[in-house]
Amino acid sequence: MYAIVEIAGQQFKIEKDQKIFVHRLKAEEGAEVKFDRVMLVDDNGSVKVGTPTVAGAEVSATVLKHLKGEKVLVFKKKRRKGYQTLNGHRQYLTSVQINSIHF
Repeated sequence: MYAIVEIAGQQFKIEKDQKIFVHRLKAEEGAEVKFDRVMLVDDNGSVKVGTPTVAGAEVSATVLKHLKGEKVLVFKKKRRKGYQTLNGHRQYLTSVQINSIHF
């Protein structure tokens, strides 16, 4: 059984007991969060597709921890002009574990 859920503006294919990284959520560590924007649910071959969401479907998850992602280096250069700049970025992430999928 799996579902496609929209979490913080991104869509994820999730299953029970799966751990995923999402954009930072406004929830404390250890808190349970519920996501109701479920786009699709597949229960062993019987597929329910939402228009745009599946009515009554809900995914519950537990916030494991808040962390920062890998550093991404952004390097810009224009040749023969003496211009170059280097910027770094680390995205704020939240690790969540999927507890259950209800529909």
